[in-house]
Amino acid sequence: MEPKRDYYEVLEVPRDADARTIKRAFLKKARTLHPDVNDAPDAEERFKEVNEAYTVLSDDQRRANYDRYGDPNGPAGFGSDYVDVSDIFGGGGFGFGDIFDSFFGGMGGRGAAQTQRTRGRDMGIRLAITLEEAAAGCTKTVAYTRLAPCEDCGGTGAAEGGHLRTCGRCHGTGRVVEVQRTIFGQMQTQATCPACNGQGQVIDRPCETCEGQGRTPSREKVEVEVPAGVHSGQTLTIEGKGEAGLRGDACGSLVVSVEVSESERFERQGDDLYCTVTVDALQAIVGTAVTVDGILEGEQVTVSVPAGCQFGQRVVVEGHGMPRLGMAARGNLVAVVQVETPRDLTPSQLDDIASIVSARGGDGPSERDLEPEGFSAAAENAAEHFAHERWRAPKNPFKGGRR
Repeated sequence: MEPKRDYYEVLEVPRDADARTIKRAFLKKARTLHPDVNDAPDAEERFKEVNEAYTVLSDDQRRANYDRYGDPNGPAGFGSDYVDVSDIFGGGGFGFGDIFDSFFGGMGGRGAAQTQRTRGRDMGIRLAITLEEAAAGCTKTVAYTRLAPCEDCGGTGAAEGGHLRTCGRCHGTGRVVEVQRTIFGQMQTQATCPACNGQGQVIDRPCETCEGQGRTPSREKVEVEVPAGVHSGQTLTIEGKGEAGLRGDACGSLVVSVEVSESERFERQGDDLYCTVTVDALQAIVGTAVTVDGILEGEQVTVSVPAGCQFGQRVVVEGHGMPRLGMAARGNLVAVVQVETPRDLTPSQLDDIASIVSARGGDGPSERDLEPEGFSAAAENAAEHFAHERWRAPKNPFKGGRR
């Protein structure tokens, strides 16, 4: 496997190049390598290489890691509050490649059929967070690529001294009449004006960077405020951070779809949290209190296991579940009790238990069972019985049954 080329060499920029120089170099190369305009067999791979170099060098944090460690992710990756989004989607299958298709197709080619829409489209990203982050709320810095207003022309699409003028071919209508000769005679059809691509206006001196669109592909960062209590599938909308409109028209919105990952400690059902607590059989008989870590950082929750508690019984601790979105109230913590047979009882303790069993009219352990070896065997038998009973219990103790 060949090593990757140096990103600065790919874009042909010096290592101290500023952000604008890097963007211009990227656009210059990408225009010649985009599959729409280049039929060379390796054009697509070279375009991906240029895009990868720009993705790294246009991000301050990734670039700093690359310069120092040779790896955009650094020696230990990014912090948990930084997210680099590569899966961009939107309505109608709007994907990452469509960002470049919209720009490099530009005001003509494949983009011509869509140019009557000048407002920027909404964009969407998927943001994965942990259950603990969903409980506390969090702020994520998200890096993504979008068509942003062109920095060189301020989004107008015009170079210095340039102006928008009425298209001389369609006279501002955006449509032209084409006449075709057929065997049935002449037929007239209306089509999008190729001179202005349906806009009705042309720029006499278009900006060289954006080719008159007023927008360019750009690596952007945005802070996403995730509220406490958010559920998977809920969306957060950030106005003005979607695709930029043509020639200064309004930008679309960035729609963040939140995905809450599963937790190893808790299972969420609505705003309630389910967890397991383990007690030995003797504790289950007399009752006990178990302290567990809550969902919030530093939170300690006391679970009061009642006397005579059975395997799989649920103990509800009110107000220690997930926060309810937009409210001060919280759901409940539901502890599912797991009862285990103690294996560290001494022969004397086992003798005491045997006396209780005998007084209740049951058969206590034999003298052999009270010997150390016999005690181990008795404990093993009890453990096997417990395991059998546990196997018969529902595989997921969090689902079904009464609380």
